[in-house]
Amino acid sequence: MTVEAEVTRSILMYFVLPLWLFAGFADYLCHRASHIATTSGPKESLIHLLMLGEISIAVIAAMSFEINAAIILLMFIVWATHEATALWDVTFAHHRREVTPIEQWVHSYLGVLPLLSVVLVVVLHWTQFLALFGLGSEAPRFEIVWKEPPLPWSYVLPIIAATIGFEVLPYFEELCRGLRAWSRRRTLEHKA
Repeated sequence: MTVEAEVTRSILMYFVLPLWLFAGFADYLCHRASHIATTSGPKESLIHLLMLGEISIAVIAAMSFEINAAIILLMFIVWATHEATALWDVTFAHHRREVTPIEQWVHSYLGVLPLLSVVLVVVLHWTQFLALFGLGSEAPRFEIVWKEPPLPWSYVLPIIAATIGFEVLPYFEELCRGLRAWSRRRTLEHKA
């Protein structure tokens, strides 16, 4: 691997991905501040978990498998799907709760960091990206092969822990809070 490729890979692994996790947690804090549980409720929280699940497919694939035309194509499909879901999310939330300037700023990171990640992967695997379009000297490879050598556990385990601690658990907590508020509201409506 060239020095430039190693630097690009390090930027992706140690800057972009942690910043993305930080932005996701900041978004959760914005939701909490806007009282999402009693405004847009559990439906918006489910949309957030859907987006987390969507993007997890691409991240897990990139961390687990050799990057080739199949993984690059998967990453672009997931990115486009995630963007469509993000648009649905903002459209849904817009009329139900205040989306503050800070939350909009956080969303700008959550929009650009997945794209930046895909672009950096493409830079690192340019020949397979070109091969997707029948260009370049390589044939596109579509087999799913474990990354060799695999990413070190000293990197993977902290990323898994950070993802669980700063994304999965907070967004499930958000959903639970919304479900409790929705249940209380329905109980009060039945009593009235």
